[in-house]
Amino acid sequence: MTWTAAQTAVLAPVIAILGAALIALLTYGLNQRAARRERRALAFGEALSVVEDFAEMPYRIRRRPGTLEGRQQLTEEVSRIYSRLAFHQALLDIEAPEVAAAYRHLTEEAREEIGRQMSAAWRKPVRSTDEEMNLGLHYTRERVDAARAACVTTMRAALGQRRRSG
Repeated sequence: MTWTAAQTAVLAPVIAILGAALIALLTYGLNQRAARRERRALAFGEALSVVEDFAEMPYRIRRRPGTLEGRQQLTEEVSRIYSRLAFHQALLDIEAPEVAAAYRHLTEEAREEIGRQMSAAWRKPVRSTDEEMNLGLHYTRERVDAARAACVTTMRAALGQRRRSG
């Protein structure tokens, strides 16, 4: 059997259509993968941001105003942070189970280390002058920093990134 020009005329457009469909499918898949990675990276960053907000609370408590409203505002903010921590933990449990355990460890360390610092900050006297607002001390975050580094490493692995040296 010999190949004819008519067969070529029919086959060429079919191959072109199949090639275009394959390229479109491949492009769609890569775009979906990139969008998913971007969505996960944003979720990871937001989850870490809540821990940072929590870590700032001892400083905010030390600089609290000496009013009932000020105390209420701070306690409400702590409650919102706990709620956000729980939200991000649940989101990671659903979206990125490989990261959820590392984030859970980070939040447990934060609740222990930062929680102790917040308790101590509430027992300190209220500061009333501008000069007193400069605390002159830094709360240690050794446990939180170590857990955060481990969590970030796990997040990078989940995103398919290697740790950058430098």
